[in-house]
Amino acid sequence: MSRYDEEAKYDRPRRHTRPRTKDRPSYDEAAIGFVFTRDRGRYACWVEDPEGGREVTAMKARQLGRTGVIVGDRVKLDGNATGDQGSLARIVEVLPRTTLLRRSADDDDPVERPLVANADQLVIVVAVANPEPRTGLIDRFLVAAYDAGMRPLLCLTKTDLADPDPLLSIYRPLGVESVATQQGGDLSELREQLDDRTSVLVGHSGVGKSTLVNGLIPGADRAIGVVNEVTGRGRHTSTNTLVLRLPEGGWIIDTPGIRSFGLAHVEPEQLIHAFPDLAEIAETCPRGCTHTADAPDCALDDAVAAGRADAARVDSFRRLLASREGRELRESDEPT
Repeated sequence: MSRYDEEAKYDRPRRHTRPRTKDRPSYDEAAIGFVFTRDRGRYACWVEDPEGGREVTAMKARQLGRTGVIVGDRVKLDGNATGDQGSLARIVEVLPRTTLLRRSADDDDPVERPLVANADQLVIVVAVANPEPRTGLIDRFLVAAYDAGMRPLLCLTKTDLADPDPLLSIYRPLGVESVATQQGGDLSELREQLDDRTSVLVGHSGVGKSTLVNGLIPGADRAIGVVNEVTGRGRHTSTNTLVLRLPEGGWIIDTPGIRSFGLAHVEPEQLIHAFPDLAEIAETCPRGCTHTADAPDCALDDAVAAGRADAARVDSFRRLLASREGRELRESDEPT
């Protein structure tokens, strides 16, 4: 038969693909891991076992698509989850998160940046001197903690250099618990607050987070920096987020030093709930009150005038509110 015979039939070549199926693999027996750090697309996960636990290196499975995996996530691991040298597992599922600590680069940045999942306590590390405390940043951390559903704890460092009471007096009305530490001092009070909890340590550079970590966990060897005598700012010594296990039980998550903490992900009407003392007063405001400095008949102004509210707290709240709503700030009000 001629290759050009009109009666010849030519079938289209078949595609060599697997037929579609609605069946999906079950991972009911998959190992459950806890992501404690990430490095260039590889995730280090901790898997509990009868011998105490093992470290498993894993990569994100293609099926997860754009699903993000962050430090603190509890994940299901498929493949080789033995933790043997050279082995590589796959993260096939991210389990539901109980909490999520988030921030944006600044208050006008619409991109939400998840930081840590499943932590139950935010430890705000603040030096009372060298560098000087920045209440604006502390307030931002508090807002982020309340938004994430985390318990805030104020940890004051370098109390041998200055009296911590003026700073503590600002936050006592909020009911925020606090601990005070000195360089080379006893950390037993802080250990009690960390026991059996998953705690995230945050603070701007130079406040002593790495020193605390090294004191709490012998052998952690987190790099320690110094504070610039001219600018009063610290140098970033912790460059990655890392989870470390406490000897007495519990975990601490050390984060890089933060100089700014955007709140674009927090709705403006939710900000007042980060200031419980002011939220109670604001309940008597006129309906639709914005609580800004130019809001008519705002109960916050009446409370300040009557001495029932701290003027500094109201100013701090309004600074955050103005920043979150995208209003132009005075240079002295800009977040640090």
